[in-house]
Amino acid sequence: MSFVHLHCHTQYSLLDGAIRISDLIERTKSFGQEAVAITDHGVMFGAVEFHDKAREAGIKPIIGCEVYVAPTGMEVKEVQPGLPRYYHLILLAEDYAGYQNLMRLVSLGHERGFYHKPRVDRKVLSELNAGLIAMSACLQGEIPYWLLRNNREKASEAFEFYLRTFKDRFYLEIQENGLADQNQVNPLIIDLSRRHGIPLVATNDCHYLNASDAKAHEALLCIQTQNTLHDKDRMTFGTDQIYLKSPEEMAASFANIPEALANTLEVASRCNVEIPKGVYYFPVFPS
Repeated sequence: MSFVHLHCHTQYSLLDGAIRISDLIERTKSFGQEAVAITDHGVMFGAVEFHDKAREAGIKPIIGCEVYVAPTGMEVKEVQPGLPRYYHLILLAEDYAGYQNLMRLVSLGHERGFYHKPRVDRKVLSELNAGLIAMSACLQGEIPYWLLRNNREKASEAFEFYLRTFKDRFYLEIQENGLADQNQVNPLIIDLSRRHGIPLVATNDCHYLNASDAKAHEALLCIQTQNTLHDKDRMTFGTDQIYLKSPEEMAASFANIPEALANTLEVASRCNVEIPKGVYYFPVFPS
């Protein structure tokens, strides 16, 4: 096992991901891999199903979420000048305490931070990060977002925050997906990694299972954005490469930086969540 997928969106990334959990597990097993992660957008709807089916198949389930991070406070529900509505951040549960913190963060994002998306913020990340591994995410991650805009000050400030908050649990994420912006930002992220000694992880931000599913995924995005495939200005991902690539394909893509592949094994080895069954937790209401 030379690589583990740590950034995957299932059908629970509603109208965005198109990978059925059973298919994800079956394909992972066919690759000869022993672990895989799910990181749905802002939700954990698939966590228990994924945990149970993966374990039954002999695959280690890595439970995560691609959370949305508010650029200021999560309760600020208006556009801030010069800032996006949210950034992305990958969180993976190391242990059961991390799984519980991830549930709390996702719940708070919906209860208190919802503005277009269920958002958390730096304050709650600082309070509820125990047992969680963080990865810098895709082009919408805070660090790559500002690197692409040549704002090294903001990128460095974000880097320092995540490094401080997650200490030895923070990884810089790189991808090879055919996007021009990704090709531009990868060398900057690699340079950041080497200057500060922070490990890289290779991911593919998988949204569908097979390369041939790219067109069907575009139709799914059209449903989400209320467009048709004939609309010229419709939302697209701009690539047909975000499928569940084989370890051989990933090795070819990252041949010049094999440590980013090896580090996925390290992350997988650190994530050991077992959801207890037959135990019931009832809410306590004040009398």
